[in-house]
Amino acid sequence: MNLLMLGFGDVDWVNLIILIPILVVSLSAHELMHGVIAYRLGDPTAKRAGRLTLNPLKHLDPIGTAMFFITYIVGGRVFGWAKPIPVSPYYFKNRQRGMAIVGAAGPITNFVLAIILILVLNWIHPGSDGRLFHVLLLAFEVNIVLGLFNLIPIPPLDGSRVFGAFLPRNAYEKWVAVDRYGFLLVIALIILFENQFFRLISWVMLSLADVFLTNYTIIS
Repeated sequence: MNLLMLGFGDVDWVNLIILIPILVVSLSAHELMHGVIAYRLGDPTAKRAGRLTLNPLKHLDPIGTAMFFITYIVGGRVFGWAKPIPVSPYYFKNRQRGMAIVGAAGPITNFVLAIILILVLNWIHPGSDGRLFHVLLLAFEVNIVLGLFNLIPIPPLDGSRVFGAFLPRNAYEKWVAVDRYGFLLVIALIILFENQFFRLISWVMLSLADVFLTNYTIIS
């Protein structure tokens, strides 16, 4: 499942307008790669469902999309989700390993996009186009958050699939069963550890910026 949580503080309608297409592209790419990797591993479920596409209408969940707007307007936070890619692990030669690879594909896609974005940012001369810089920086942040948040090893997040690959078979079956309660665990996690999560995000973004943004002075 592809979940996203972002923090902005005060409501900024310009930010929201910019954020919408960024979210659409980033979420769609994330879900698409889940399906592509599953298909490469032998699972045709996503292909049969017409999900091997960047068409956002195939990936956006109506309630999850509405939550992006509601949480932003109400609390200055962006929290929502996309429609999970259908995967049938029984097509995989090794169910646990297959699910781990498919699960990792989404966050890895977001990290790759984030690196591409920060490299593009580095080509933009400081001060040459503040609006373009802002859009690219926001897209960079969205993809970092998508990647990190979904790697948390709690069902139904992608990280739980990766974690499951290291469990004994009998423990794995019990771990998968946690999916039905996982969403509540994720909500509890957000409430309890929101500040720590955003500190981690800031550290990752500053570290990447320090490596790739050679044309800018990074102020932490």
